[in-house]
Amino acid sequence: MSEEEGEIRVLVADDHALFRRGLNMVLGDESDIKVVGEAHDGAEAVQLAEEYAPDVMLMDVRMPELNGIEAAAKIRDLVPHTRILMLTVSDEDQDLFEALKAGAAGYLLKEISIDEIADAIRQVHQGQSLISPSMAAKLINEFTTLAKSADEKKPQFDPPKLTEREHEVLQCVAQGMSNRDIAEKLFISENTVKNHVRNILEKLHLHSRMEAVVYAVREKILEIK
Repeated sequence: MSEEEGEIRVLVADDHALFRRGLNMVLGDESDIKVVGEAHDGAEAVQLAEEYAPDVMLMDVRMPELNGIEAAAKIRDLVPHTRILMLTVSDEDQDLFEALKAGAAGYLLKEISIDEIADAIRQVHQGQSLISPSMAAKLINEFTTLAKSADEKKPQFDPPKLTEREHEVLQCVAQGMSNRDIAEKLFISENTVKNHVRNILEKLHLHSRMEAVVYAVREKILEIK
């Protein structure tokens, strides 16, 4: 079966049939997104992910058989290119931390408008990391705790110098903002934001936005209040 050029192939994993149906209806109106399959539990999610190798996977945390976090870890090993976006009612700190450790590219609460999910899929597919603002605050608190508990006596090299604008962008990233939101706040283009993020990662010798925030807090480049 041939896919249209530029089409984002999505697999939905949620144990609530009505929610899956609602997602299908909303995403069905998007010309650049195609739902290629549905899973009603974590075990089926792993099986279908291996079969369809989707671009993006929408995954609930609380599911029977395997929960979404366990399924995400397996999918990360089986289909490394698939970007996993957790979409859940769980606002538990531990679920957030474990989901990110398992390789999730985002963690959104189901309190968001269902119409916003298509944009979230596009952003995750483009390589962004998305976290609901309330959950981003929990993550920042965890980063701060880790930074405070680090051994301050160990020898450290001077951290790479970031420009004032790079500091502003990194601060926004730490707050869980998307490239679009950062662009609007700083009155710059999304491409400029992407360039700043790329420069930050290159200077810090890191691979992801999450790593950049953790590093910046740990090395006291960035203070989270």
